[in-house]
Amino acid sequence: MADTSITKIDSRFSPKGKDGEKYLASGIHVAMRLWENEEPAEAKEAVARPYETVGYVISGKAELHIEGQVVLLEPGNSWVVPKESSHSYKILETFTAVEATTPPAQVHGREDA
Repeated sequence: MADTSITKIDSRFSPKGKDGEKYLASGIHVAMRLWENEEPAEAKEAVARPYETVGYVISGKAELHIEGQVVLLEPGNSWVVPKESSHSYKILETFTAVEATTPPAQVHGREDA
């Protein structure tokens, strides 16, 4: 029989990560997080994470620096950061985006890796 449980998350009460991200719904294989009103800033040092990330820009602009490439992210754009890809973001205009990670980024300290 299929799992019929439903998880509903109200982002007003979502826990926040150390970088300001809000944790949204999370399943066994995928999790969502919200980056809301991130202020313009220089790109941080590049990191490689042990999970895949897909994202969607709601508002603002940012650059994704990934494996020697620079990709401009604007409202309506979506992107993929493959697992273990060296990358960083540079926020150009106040930025709001939602991301999904697989496996879930926050499980077992993966976001700190």
